[in-house]
Amino acid sequence: MKHSALTLVAALVLSSPAIAQRSHAGGGPPAGRGPGGDSGVSNSHGGAANGAARAHNDISHSSPSDVLSHNTAIAAKIKGLTGKDAETACSGFKNLGQCVAAAHVAKNLDIPGGFDALKAKMTDSGSVSLGKAIKELAPDADAKAEAKKANKQTSDDLNESTS
Repeated sequence: MKHSALTLVAALVLSSPAIAQRSHAGGGPPAGRGPGGDSGVSNSHGGAANGAARAHNDISHSSPSDVLSHNTAIAAKIKGLTGKDAETACSGFKNLGQCVAAAHVAKNLDIPGGFDALKAKMTDSGSVSLGKAIKELAPDADAKAEAKKANKQTSDDLNESTS
């Protein structure tokens, strides 16, 4: 049971950065959510799985400031990546996964203008996805590969902070 609960946590956390990158411009519910807001996570797996599902929902569906106020490990990670306190760094992002992924990309690619430039592309009016922001700010980089790398780093960070 413990192994399957850990597998569920890993699957849920790994999916959150990918969900964070999806645009909701086409209308309808966010990816992975049914019309009634059902996340598709069954509550019939018992205590550990339910706790994992709640932890995942806290991270991927709460505002960054809500999560950061309770999770000092991820807040410290964000400060280390951006040089800013986590709440300031993540303000404006739809969820924590977007913020952490942007922080990794800015550091990994040494983006001109740094994290602030990437954040502006992703959160200001006319905002774009992480991949498009990478293409605009680092045109020589493989945007798809860099976004994938950052999403993996984000998943690892979020896993570490909820353990």
